[in-house]
Amino acid sequence: MKKLINSPESVVSDALRGMAAAHPGLRVEAEKGIVTRAAGAAGEPAGKVAVLSGGGSGHEPLHAGFVGRGMLAAAVAGPVFTSPVPDNIAAATCAVDAGAGVLHIVKNYTGDILNFTMAAEDCEDEGVKVEQVVVDDDVAVARTEHGPGRRGTGATLFVEKIAGALAEEGAPLAEVAAVARKVNANARSYGVALSSCTTPAKGSPNFALGEDEIELGIGIHGEPGRERRTLMTAAETAEAMLDAILDDLPEAAGAPVILLVNGLGGTPPVELYIMRAEVERVLGERGITVARSLVGNYVTSLDMAGCTLTLCRADEELLRLWDAPVDTPSLRWGC
Repeated sequence: MKKLINSPESVVSDALRGMAAAHPGLRVEAEKGIVTRAAGAAGEPAGKVAVLSGGGSGHEPLHAGFVGRGMLAAAVAGPVFTSPVPDNIAAATCAVDAGAGVLHIVKNYTGDILNFTMAAEDCEDEGVKVEQVVVDDDVAVARTEHGPGRRGTGATLFVEKIAGALAEEGAPLAEVAAVARKVNANARSYGVALSSCTTPAKGSPNFALGEDEIELGIGIHGEPGRERRTLMTAAETAEAMLDAILDDLPEAAGAPVILLVNGLGGTPPVELYIMRAEVERVLGERGITVARSLVGNYVTSLDMAGCTLTLCRADEELLRLWDAPVDTPSLRWGC
């Protein structure tokens, strides 16, 4: 394993110290994994909803890279691919509450659900109102009545941006939670891996792929996908990924969508833009208009080569909130 680290044990705290040095608009408690806006709740209007998210590290810039005006009030980072502990989530929640409550945006993983739920209960005991919205957009996993269900992946970015924009406008907690759930209901994602990722603690790839193999339907922690295939062209890969998404996204034709072509950490921009071109072609053939799009590394899996695609059906409300100004380390426009 060759990585620019000091030790596997200090990866997250060292990275957060670097984030603090690079972005003075953030307040970082590196040992607790807590990142907030520098002004904190004291710098926000009384009665403004705070939006908070978090989860295991290794997916940067998600979540800490999206703390700032128009998006998250706080993010809480756990160890690599491991949920943050309830005490740290609760501390961040109480720190950013400005009197109108806090929205927790939680990816659908068992550890995250349990720990965020316990933290919310602790905060409510202290008089802080908390709503939880679970993101479960990955169509590679079937929806079931039993078990954890679908994984939360690329749509988390959409939920954080749009809910954060509505909170910035001063909407009450129930409305901010409702728009977050609306985004999740209209978003679907699918991923493909060309290689595994290597966690610092393990020091070797999480799984093995042959030189001519790819994994379709991969999770962002290296979870198994739907199937392995021989390496395909970008055009063939885009078609397979969009087939899976559109089979699960009814009434997509004729509606504008927000698109994320997301790198998993080990894919160069030139390949992501090739995928963007192929996605445009496939969606155009199916009568789907891309109203807004992002291309780049936003929800990564350490050094994994591959990408995820996320589509979100968007009405006028969602497009307006997507276009609203945002000023964070990793997403910025309209400022």
